[in-house]
Amino acid sequence: MLNHIMVPLDGSALSEDALYYAHQIVAPHGKLTLMTVVEIPLVMADAMYPVYHMALEQVQRTDHSELSGEKLFENANHYLHRVAERIRESDHSGLDVRIYSEIGEPAEIIIKTARAQHVDAIVMSTHGRSGFSRWLFGSVTTKVLNAAPCPVFVIPSREIQEKLKTSTSEMYIG
Repeated sequence: MLNHIMVPLDGSALSEDALYYAHQIVAPHGKLTLMTVVEIPLVMADAMYPVYHMALEQVQRTDHSELSGEKLFENANHYLHRVAERIRESDHSGLDVRIYSEIGEPAEIIIKTARAQHVDAIVMSTHGRSGFSRWLFGSVTTKVLNAAPCPVFVIPSREIQEKLKTSTSEMYIG
């Protein structure tokens, strides 16, 4: 078991899938750091940024230009507090749950934070984007894998998980 696990979250249910796996490998009385990085997108594509989308819902604005980085950051912190509280309420192993958020480029901040906090591992989900959206937004997971100072456990997207289940069961059936 590992003593300190970091889980990057972006506000999506998919990113939260990593929490289950992180909980499986963190030691009792270990430390779980939940983090989010608020990236102020040049192209306001709110569907690709769940934390941004959540902020829009809370302030109920239609003009994207009125939503400040400060408000995004505030909403990201509120989100992390809710997730941390949910974990604390359901965990009975004495897990130390901490939160951390920052504004910047996600992969860069994840790597920097993992190094600074001396985490034993990073557990994160991949969105499984391909084509144009991967080119436009890049792959945070790939960047983290290439430069992380510790092991990175990658939880595949649900679509990939379903394909893996299907292909694995076909191997044993056929």
